[in-house]
Amino acid sequence: MIEEVFSVQLPVNETLSLKRNRFAPSDITKATKRISIVTGIHGDEIEGQYVCYLLAKWLNANPEAIKGIVDIYPAMNPMGIDSITRGFPFYDVDLNRTFPGSTSDFLPAQVSNAIVDTVKGSDYAIDIHASNIFLRELPQVRISRANADELVPLAEKLGIDFIWVHDAVTVLESTFSHAMNTLGTRTLVVEMGVGMRITKEYGQNLTRGLLNLMAHVGIIDKPILPPMTLAVSTLNSEVFFINASKAGVFIPILEHNVSVLRGEKLGEIIDPLLGVVQETIISPCNGLLFTIREYPVVYEGSLIARILEDPKEEASV
Repeated sequence: MIEEVFSVQLPVNETLSLKRNRFAPSDITKATKRISIVTGIHGDEIEGQYVCYLLAKWLNANPEAIKGIVDIYPAMNPMGIDSITRGFPFYDVDLNRTFPGSTSDFLPAQVSNAIVDTVKGSDYAIDIHASNIFLRELPQVRISRANADELVPLAEKLGIDFIWVHDAVTVLESTFSHAMNTLGTRTLVVEMGVGMRITKEYGQNLTRGLLNLMAHVGIIDKPILPPMTLAVSTLNSEVFFINASKAGVFIPILEHNVSVLRGEKLGEIIDPLLGVVQETIISPCNGLLFTIREYPVVYEGSLIARILEDPKEEASV
């Protein structure tokens, strides 16, 4: 059932409208569990829209399996999606830095408030993001260390490539996930792919993982084949950030989602004018290359890659 959850008039006879598609059993009670699938908070991230399509398609085809409430929110920043803008158009603000929002604040904060208000009360929420146009990300769940004990077991049901447990300092209180976890809705943040693109394999695997999670918590009762990949938690691992020390054009040697060794060459930053290599990018550890630069032009300080350290391998060095 399509429902409008927020609407406001804009200039030039336009309307900003947030909508959800609700799937629910006929006999809803107070014990009926509810999950919200949220995406499109950043307008240049559309990987999640494909997941929403696949999930809605499955639920349409299997109505008898639905035992809980599934709310699908494919476009929480519709103006950003329409204009291919990461932030909230005209306000030059990141919508995911305005939560929990307020009805008396500027428009982006009103939208944030409406999102929180409509998702509030869900038992679970999945906040699906892609990377920006500069980086390609391996599918991952990002969790605050403070919430790890409660959320890691849920994230493992997604069968996603790995789980990145952040220190609390890296989790901003103004994000959707922090607002919802504070309100008691167990919220997982999924990051995958690259901005302005859809990676079909990632979307298909995440959809299967979502169905597996929903079957596990009793929202659907149709058995789902468990995802094949195993989650790897970073509770005992370190994530290494590799940044450029020179400006130029980054030419990768390796794709992401590969194991690398300490000292292995990841790529080069070249100078097209001089015909020289400005910098050779070397892995600082053994581990999994899960982020790689997608947009080639880099400047000093640009993020080139992230590597999830293999603690077993590093211990043996």
